Amino acid sequence: VQLQASGGGLVQAGGSLKLSCAVSGVTFSRYSMGWFRQAPGKEREFVAAITWSHGDTYYSDAAKGRFTISRDNAKNTVYLQMNSLKPEDTAVYYCAADFMGTGSRFSLTSQYDYWGQGTLVTVSS
Repeated sequence: VQLQASGGGLVQAGGSLKLSCAVSGVTFSRYSMGWFRQAPGKEREFVAAITWSHGDTYYSDAAKGRFTISRDNAKNTVYLQMNSLKPEDTAVYYCAADFMGTGSRFSLTSQYDYWGQGTLVTVSS
């Protein structure tokens, strides 16, 4: 199983980035997908999730209104569109896969079965 995150980089505050996570080795359409991030010296935190069944989306308070998670089952890929970026969004962003995940536990790292390697997002002020 591989989750390959990409799309990170350096962007100025107020700018946008779109992260991608390509998944292989599993039946992607059966997995709910999540994005998490981890800033230096901090714990990994939930950003967004999208369910496998109906494409329902969930966001952290920090992401709500600025970030959009989406998926393309034909391409086995999940995306995170990030707009109006702030310096406090600087972190390594990880994608994660949760087999047939449902319910309200998407914000918990323990809910996920597989993780990608992360992609660094740096937002300059």
